[in-house]
Amino acid sequence: MPKVRRITLFKIPNEQDQQKLLGMYKEMKAKALKNGKPYILSAEAGTTQQDQRAAGFNIAATTLFASDEDFEYYDSECKAHTELKTFARSVNEGMCMVRIEVD
Repeated sequence: MPKVRRITLFKIPNEQDQQKLLGMYKEMKAKALKNGKPYILSAEAGTTQQDQRAAGFNIAATTLFASDEDFEYYDSECKAHTELKTFARSVNEGMCMVRIEVD
């Protein structure tokens, strides 16, 4: 069964807010629990290189899940992700998310 990778881009103008979001992603793998256990295979985030093709997005994050079920849980039920989404929505000026299947 293919794994699911979530790729999210953010436009966050304030550097302190960028650092807070990066810190939240750094803690995500251990903090996000499903049935009391970690379920995210990997979570990474960083600042993008300045490039006109980045279209103003300055933070990129990837999160890897073992299944569609884990992805859906993260998207709709995960308390750690809800906390991250709440913060990100309050500071970003744009975001984009795509989901891909990977072997």
